[in-house]
Amino acid sequence: MRKLRALIHRLRGLFRSRRAEAEFTAELESHVELDVDAGIREGLTPAEARRQALIRLGGAEQTRQAYRERRTLPWLEWLGRDVRSSLRTLAKHPAATAIAILSIGLGIGANATIFSMVSRFLLRPAPVGDPVTLVALIPKRDSDSFSWPLYNDLREQAKSFSAVAAYFPLAPASVGGDGEPERVFGETVTTNFFDVAQLRMTVGRGFFSSEDKEPVVVLSAALWQRRFHGDPAIVGKTATLSGHIFTVVGIAPADFHSVDQILDPQFYVPLGNTAHLLPEFSDLTNVADRDKSWLTVFARLRPGVTRAQAAAELNALARRLALSYPKTDKDDVFSMYQAGALQPGASTPTLIFLSALTVVVLLVLAIAGANVANLLFAQAAGRQREMAVRLALGATRGRLRRQMLTESLLLGLGGGVLGVILSLWTTRALSALHLPIPIPLDVRIGVDWRVLLFTFALSVLSGLLLGVAPAWAASRPRLANALKGEDALARPGRRWTLRNFLTVAQIAMSVILLSMTGLFLRSLQSAASIDIGFRPRGLLMMAVDPGLHGYSQQRTVDFLRQLRERTAALPGVVSAACTDYTPLSMAGRSENMHKDSPANASQSDPNADLYMATPGYLDAMGIPLLAGRDFGGESPTGPRTAIVNRAFVERVFGGANPIGRHVADGKVTYEIIGVAGNIKSRTLGEETHAVLFRLLDQNIADEPSFLGYTLIVRTAGDPAAMKEAVRRQIHALDPTMAIFNEETMEEHIRAAFFLPRMAATLFGVFGLMGLVLASVGLYGVMSYSVSRRTREIGIRMAMGAQPGTVERLVLRQGMVLTLIAVAMGWPAAWMLSKLAASFLYGIQPHDAMTFATVPAFLALVALAACWLPARRAALIDPMKALRTE
Repeated sequence: MRKLRALIHRLRGLFRSRRAEAEFTAELESHVELDVDAGIREGLTPAEARRQALIRLGGAEQTRQAYRERRTLPWLEWLGRDVRSSLRTLAKHPAATAIAILSIGLGIGANATIFSMVSRFLLRPAPVGDPVTLVALIPKRDSDSFSWPLYNDLREQAKSFSAVAAYFPLAPASVGGDGEPERVFGETVTTNFFDVAQLRMTVGRGFFSSEDKEPVVVLSAALWQRRFHGDPAIVGKTATLSGHIFTVVGIAPADFHSVDQILDPQFYVPLGNTAHLLPEFSDLTNVADRDKSWLTVFARLRPGVTRAQAAAELNALARRLALSYPKTDKDDVFSMYQAGALQPGASTPTLIFLSALTVVVLLVLAIAGANVANLLFAQAAGRQREMAVRLALGATRGRLRRQMLTESLLLGLGGGVLGVILSLWTTRALSALHLPIPIPLDVRIGVDWRVLLFTFALSVLSGLLLGVAPAWAASRPRLANALKGEDALARPGRRWTLRNFLTVAQIAMSVILLSMTGLFLRSLQSAASIDIGFRPRGLLMMAVDPGLHGYSQQRTVDFLRQLRERTAALPGVVSAACTDYTPLSMAGRSENMHKDSPANASQSDPNADLYMATPGYLDAMGIPLLAGRDFGGESPTGPRTAIVNRAFVERVFGGANPIGRHVADGKVTYEIIGVAGNIKSRTLGEETHAVLFRLLDQNIADEPSFLGYTLIVRTAGDPAAMKEAVRRQIHALDPTMAIFNEETMEEHIRAAFFLPRMAATLFGVFGLMGLVLASVGLYGVMSYSVSRRTREIGIRMAMGAQPGTVERLVLRQGMVLTLIAVAMGWPAAWMLSKLAASFLYGIQPHDAMTFATVPAFLALVALAACWLPARRAALIDPMKALRTE
C-alpha cells in the first residue's frame, strides 16, 4: 500500500510539474541566500559566499534534477520528451510521414480484417455464462444429432455433467402482428436450455421445468425490436407463431443467437411444442424411437471435472449402450468440443482458408514494412550529420537509438489507427455479403476487443522492428565522413546495400502474393464459365410455406396450383412452376437409387439429389429435355413418375435408355418418363451430381418440404419489375401468407459465387496493394541511387557517355534486383499454392498460365518503376552534376 501511495504521488507530480518546479526553485534560492548571508557575515565576498553555498548544496541544477526524480517517474518524463521530440521531427517531413503511415496502415488493416474473421469463427466463445465449461456433444462420427432416448440416457447416466440440455435448431414459423407476415426460424429447446447456458434474460425469464408443453416463448432481441417495437411490457402478452398463440415470458440477450453462433434463431419455445410448429414432421419427435436423430445436445461440466475425465466416462457409456442397443447404438462414439466453436468437420476447411489469407496479409504487411524500412534508412542517411554533431556534443548512442525507435513506434501506432479504420470499413462490407443458403445465418464479422488488442500489438511490433536497423545504423556514423555529409548506408565500394536487400525481399514476396492472386482470379474466371445447366436470366423466385399457416398437404397442392395459374396469366410472364429446393442453394435431399426394383437396394447404389417439381419446371428453368416427356396428366395417387438427368442415366443405367424403366430409393419406386440435361445442384464447384426430379403433387404427402416451396417465374422482361404483381397474387389467395427468399435467379447466382468472388476480391485487393508497394519501393531505391550517384553520372557524361548508356546502366541495376527477387519468390509461390487447392474452381494450384504470367507481368511493372529514375539520370546536366556536393 505504501508503494502504491508513492506511485500515485509521483504520477500527480507529472501533472503539476511547472508549479512544483517553480515552488522548489524559489525554496532552493531562499536556502542558498541564507547560506550566502552566513558566508558574508564570516567575511567572504558575496561571489565567494555564493560559490561556497552552491558547493555545499551540490549544485543547483543537480539538486533540482534529484528532486524531479524523487517527485516524478523519470522514465515517463524521458518518454514524454522523446514523444514530443519525435512528433516535431515527423512533422518536419509530412510527406514521408504520411507515406509511412499509409503503408503500415494498409498492411495492418489487411491483417486486422482477416484476424476479425479468425476472432469471429475460431476464437470467440459462445456468449453464455462460463463458456469454458460448456461443451457440445456429438454421438457418432457421421452424425451430430441425438435421438430423444439417447439424449435421456446421456442426461441420466453421465455424471461428469452438472446438467445436459438439448434443442432442435431449425423450427420455422410464420409470425403475425403488425405489418406483413414474416417467416422466421426459431429453436425448440428443453426447459433447462437457458439455465444450462447460464443466460440472463434482457426482459423476463427463461422456462420453468413444468412448461415443457406449455405455449410459452422467449423472443430474440432482434424480433422483439422488429415486430414488437421493443415493448418493455411485452412479458405476459401473446405472439402468434404459425397460427398458435404463445405467451411471451422473456427476451433473450441481444448478443445471443444460438449456442453454435452460426444460426440466427428468432425465438425459443419448449421442446414439447415441436409437433405444433412442425406437424408434418411429428414422427421425427417420437420420444421412443432411437432411429430418429434430431436433437443437438450440449452440457455443463461439473466443477472439478476435466474434459479428459468426461471423455473417459462418455467412452464407457458408449460401450454400454452398444451392448444394450446394438441395432441403433453400435456405432456410437461420443465426442465433445467447445460449445460455440465450429464443429470438427467444418473447422478444418475454415482453418485452411483463413491460414491462406493470413499468409497473404502477412506478406502485404512485410512488403509495406520493407517500404517503410527503406524510407527510414533514407531518412537515417540524411540525418548522419545531425547524429554526428549530437554525438560530438556528448549524446550517447543509446539516447539516439531511443529517439529514432520512438519515431518508428509512433509511425507504427499511426498505421495501427489507420488500419483499424480500414478494417471497420472492410468488415462491414464483408458482413453485407449474402450466402445462398435458405436458412438464417449469423456470419457478421466486426472489430472486437481481440482485434483491437491484436492490432495494437502488431502496430508496436511493426514500429519497433522497422526502426531497429535504421536506428542502429544512424547511431553509429563515421564522424569524419558524416560531418562531410557522406552516406554511411551506401559507402563507396559497396555494390549491395541493406536497402537493396529489402527491395529484393519486397519483390520476392510480391511474386508469392501475385501468384496467389492470379490463382484466385483465374478460379473466379473459371467459375464464371461453369455451365450451370439452366438459364438464370429472366427468372424471379418467391418462397412460401403453407404448412406454417395450418394448410393440409392437399390444400397446399391446391394453393400452389392456383398460384401457378394466376401468376402465369400475368402480362409479361412466360411460365411459372414450383419446386421444393432451388439449385445452388447448398440444401436438398439425396438418396441412394437402385434400378428396376427396391428389392436389391444397397448402400453401394449411386447417390442422387432429389427435387420435387410441378409440370413446366424444366421449361421455366431453361433445363433442356433430352428425351421422353415432361410431367403432365399424372394422378396424384397414381404410379410415381420421375425425370432424371444425363449423369443419373450414366451412373445408374450405364448410359442405356432409361425411358419406361424404374428406379427405387428403398421405399418408393419411380417410372422414368424423361431425361433432362445436367445441372449444378448444390454448389458451383461440385462434380456433376445425378439428379431425379419427382412430381410434387405425388410426393408432397410423404415428404413435405422443410424449407417451404419456391415459385419460379420466367418473365419476358426484367424479373425484378414483376415482384409486386406476383406478391399481389399470393396475398389474393391468402393475405396472411408469409413470403420469403424473394430474389431474382441472377441475384441467387451471384450469391452462389460467394466463395470464389470473396477469395478473388480479397486476394485481388491484397495483391494490388503488394504490387503497388513493391513498385514504389523499387522506384524509391532507384531514385535514391540516382540521387547519390549524381556526381558520378555527371563525370561519365562529361567524359562522353551517351544518355542511352546512362539509362541502361540504371535500368540494369534495377532489373538485376528484380530477376534475383523473382528467382527467389517463384519457388516459394509454387510450394505455398497448395494451400489454395481446396478453394479453386476448375484450375490446379500449379496453374501454368498463372506461374508463367506473374513473373513477366512483375518484370514489366519493375521495368516501368526503374525507367523513371533512369530517364531522370539520362537528363542530368554534367556541369551542374560536377558541382554537386
